Amino acid sequence: MRLQKKSGGTFAEGDMTPMIDMTFQLIAFFMVLINFTEADQNERIHLPKSELAKPADAPFESPLTLQLTKQGTVLFNGQEFSIMQLQPELRREKSILKKMGKDPSKSTIIIRADAKAETGVVQALIKTAQETGFEKFALRAKQAVANQTSEAPK
Repeated sequence: MRLQKKSGGTFAEGDMTPMIDMTFQLIAFFMVLINFTEADQNERIHLPKSELAKPADAPFESPLTLQLTKQGTVLFNGQEFSIMQLQPELRREKSILKKMGKDPSKSTIIIRADAKAETGVVQALIKTAQETGFEKFALRAKQAVANQTSEAPK
């Protein structure tokens, strides 16, 4: 008995649409999870070092990042302001938050002050933000490693 080859046979191809959809969903998922705090940094700001500095336990609600230079000016939304010029900008941000249905008093102001910035200027910045209606603040610092060097015997 002789077997004959079937000509014109069809073979099954897998549908790639579900795999492509899943790939795009994974890309979108990871884009949401990426930590964008690096984008809020400025090379002019050199944070102070502290052994007590630690990462935040949870993400902040509606964070606003203010960067204080050693000269006492504030970098906010890509522009440089004096502390007195910052108050109208913070009022505008407050109104935007209200329009978005968020409570500005629950929004967190993240202050990235240069290590050489004067403490009184940091306090003035916090006071200005408080007068505008913001109540929560987070100060940024670099995490320093505790010195564990022991003295050599003499």
